Amino acid sequence: MFNRAVSRLSRKRPPSEINDSDGKPSSSQQILKGTSRWTTSLENLLEDPEGVKQFREFLKKEFSEENVLFWLACEEFKKMQEKKQMQEKAKEIYMTFLSSKASFQVNVEGQSRLNETILEEPHPLMFQKLQDQIFNLMKYDSYSRFLKSDIFLKYQRTEEQEENSSQAQTVAKRASRIYNT
Repeated sequence: MFNRAVSRLSRKRPPSEINDSDGKPSSSQQILKGTSRWTTSLENLLEDPEGVKQFREFLKKEFSEENVLFWLACEEFKKMQEKKQMQEKAKEIYMTFLSSKASFQVNVEGQSRLNETILEEPHPLMFQKLQDQIFNLMKYDSYSRFLKSDIFLKYQRTEEQEENSSQAQTVAKRASRIYNT
């Protein structure tokens, strides 16, 4: 019961689920795709698998890939239901990102660090405070630099070229139908 209630509280409705009063996705969400959507918020970027991939590539070059990896691991952890599975994942997250010997140690405030004993009784929101710290670090630091990076700008240009090519083909098909009838 507690886990279900916590799970419901921890879920944020992604922007893709927000609708206008008529129940249809808002017009801005119908139009924005790919990089255009990524520029509206870090949340939108992290909802798109390709966005995460490009952001990770950027963070690798910045030597801070562990931030997005930790955030993703926490998102996965929050979806778990079985206690044994949660214990294993909690220990994995702790050993990978939070312990003093972690291979991908994230930079969180000292008093926010977890005590290893809490790992025995995991709950879906046990990493929430740390995840929020990392999210804010990415949002106010890495994300703005990503939007100005060569990785993002190159991907954006490629996306625009593909879209323009697709539109040109559509126009050509329409024109041929008009003139061939």
